[in-house]
Amino acid sequence: MPFPGDATVSEAGEFPLIARLRDVFPQGEQVLVGPGDDAAVLRIRNGHVVVSTDMLVEGQHFRREWASACDIGHRAAAANLSDINAMGGRAHSLTIALGAPRDLPAAWALEFAEGFAEECALVDASVVGGDLAVADSLVVAVTVLGSCTQAPVLRSGAEPGDVLALCGRQGWAASGLAVLGRGFRSPRVLVEAYRRPEPPYDAGRIAAESGATAMIDISDGLLADARHLAEESGVAIDVRRDAFEIAEPLQAVAAATGADPLQFILGGGDDHALLGTFPSAEVPEGWTVVGSVAEGAAVTVDGAPYDGPTGWTHF
Repeated sequence: MPFPGDATVSEAGEFPLIARLRDVFPQGEQVLVGPGDDAAVLRIRNGHVVVSTDMLVEGQHFRREWASACDIGHRAAAANLSDINAMGGRAHSLTIALGAPRDLPAAWALEFAEGFAEECALVDASVVGGDLAVADSLVVAVTVLGSCTQAPVLRSGAEPGDVLALCGRQGWAASGLAVLGRGFRSPRVLVEAYRRPEPPYDAGRIAAESGATAMIDISDGLLADARHLAEESGVAIDVRRDAFEIAEPLQAVAAATGADPLQFILGGGDDHALLGTFPSAEVPEGWTVVGSVAEGAAVTVDGAPYDGPTGWTHF
């Protein structure tokens, strides 16, 4: 049933809004039963099923005054699609639950869904179900399913003698967040990088096929996520400062804020670049070697402890 364009989610009603949201999401060939039943039914032709869940909470992961509903939809989808990418897989199906305050405009929810669907379309993934409930604050919970046609790349496979390599834009979203946090909107390219990440969606599968021994997507910070690799693999990782080219917009923000531009790269998240380890002869095209793996248990920068921010923590 149609509802006024200025209706809130409470005025629109749960099931009329869900019906409108279902229309936003096209279904892929892997979907046997999509939204509308008690559960979706999917098929996988070969390989392994890979599953991940992520949650975004307003005030912690996004602010509506800093990004449009469409942008936040892109961000929410990218965060989940990237997790499958980091396993060497490809996402194909997602479910999404929205906890919404009663006064949230229904148009916001629809615009969010459109941005989410646009991001999913980049990897030909489908939203196959979800839920809508009232909540005191805006919460988005997503489960993503994908497949790997080869053995998934875990965080635990790095070996001494491997190299550490990076694929994708890194530090741009953190710089954009620093700009927004000071009430500015430029450099625009950095603000847009925060609003709409650009994960290297093809790189995970290519890395897996090229012999990656361990991999993770950088959602919290390069050094923080490198520590996950080190701890899970039981190795030491050293990152080299001189491996990074600091783009001019990052330099401009650092100069304006009095920050070290490298801190955005080493401690920034939300770009969803990939960080992986490889035998030195097997780094694929598009990846940049930024460090090394050795025996031990620490994460260092140029061989020494790093005293700057290493990444985001929730608690």
